[in-house]
Amino acid sequence: MSSPGPPGPVPPATAEPPPSDHGTRLDTAFRTAAARLGGRLVRWPWWAQVAAVYAAARLVSACIFMSAALHQGINPWFPAKPDYWNFINIWDARWYESVMTGGYPTELPVDAAGNVQENTWAFYPLFPTLGRMLSAAAGLSPAAALILIAMLAGLAASLVVYLLFRTRAGHWPALWGAAFFSTFPVSPVLQVPYAESLNLLLLAAALLLVVRRHYLWAIPVVVAMCLSRPTGVPFAATIGILFLYRAGEAWLAARNHRPDAKGSQIHSRNELWSLAGLTAVSGAGALAWPAIAWAATGDIAAYTKTETVWRGHDLVPFKPWFDTGVLLFGPVLGLVAPFVFVAVFGLFMASPPVRRLGTELRLWCLCYMGYLVVFLHPQTSTFRMLLPLFPLALAAALVSRSRAYRGAVITMFVLLQIVWVVWLWAWAQLPGGGDYPP
Repeated sequence: MSSPGPPGPVPPATAEPPPSDHGTRLDTAFRTAAARLGGRLVRWPWWAQVAAVYAAARLVSACIFMSAALHQGINPWFPAKPDYWNFINIWDARWYESVMTGGYPTELPVDAAGNVQENTWAFYPLFPTLGRMLSAAAGLSPAAALILIAMLAGLAASLVVYLLFRTRAGHWPALWGAAFFSTFPVSPVLQVPYAESLNLLLLAAALLLVVRRHYLWAIPVVVAMCLSRPTGVPFAATIGILFLYRAGEAWLAARNHRPDAKGSQIHSRNELWSLAGLTAVSGAGALAWPAIAWAATGDIAAYTKTETVWRGHDLVPFKPWFDTGVLLFGPVLGLVAPFVFVAVFGLFMASPPVRRLGTELRLWCLCYMGYLVVFLHPQTSTFRMLLPLFPLALAAALVSRSRAYRGAVITMFVLLQIVWVVWLWAWAQLPGGGDYPP
């Protein structure tokens, strides 16, 4: 009878059991599939990559909408627990549909005291006009036509945003910037019947043409943009300041007998004339809709009276920011808060990633934020009104090349989408009646 062999080594008590073969195979298979998918995506053309990112972002937002709809209670529009299509067709979407079906009043509606009431003059005409045309041509309902236009315009906007970012960065930072744009916390509004997606498409196209110095080609785009949402005033300020800057730059170069000292950075005489023409058209376009409201109603302040109805008081520049500061932070810190906000934003605009955006995009962000500080009444809709600052998405992508950082930003944005949809899009009546608007 043979003797037994020496006993094997006894594993330490703290050693973990080895992973099972089944778990290892699953992990390996997952990593392999992910690598193959990533490899295929890399080989896609740029437009397919951007479109895939945007479509994935909208699918995630749709899931958030559908989940929130399951918890939607009684509301002014439909029964509790609506389906996806009813749930996204609320708030301002109903106003745009009202423009499609009823147009604009020739007399401003007023109450018994003569105060102007909410009406359709607050909503710019391009989006509902396109909806009416599509509805008539394709036989779609007003809501379906508006949803289709919004979704297609959002997709097109993501492609133009990528092209704009490519003028300042390589493919991957531009793609990440487009991904940040597509997943921004209020980006779900790009797939609902709001004019934001159409306005962002036109704004991005106008900025792209300006960056490429195609100033005359930008004129019809800017006119359309000024009739989509109230971004005409800050855009006109941007172009006006840009004209003065470029004209001064050319004058200094000519004075120093170095007309080509900076190469293509110096504008030619023809380019300056084209930029001057765009400046004039932008200024006129910014005033077009208030002028149309005046002509139709006979009231020179028809637009501003309508716009301020939702505020509950007349338009007083700067004051709402201090009122909101006092409400949030008290009588002392509240008066200081707007100055702190402006200072912090100024430092941010001077940071290296933002400086890489170039003169035109930085100037737009400064003018748009200045416009908000002068005219905006800070409230819950302010988050949605930050979307035109989308060039800062590229600056955010340029902060770090780390995929962990960029992935964390996407994750944070998606989580904040949940907050925005549940807190602001879903209706939950406040104790005093009504609800905060998204």
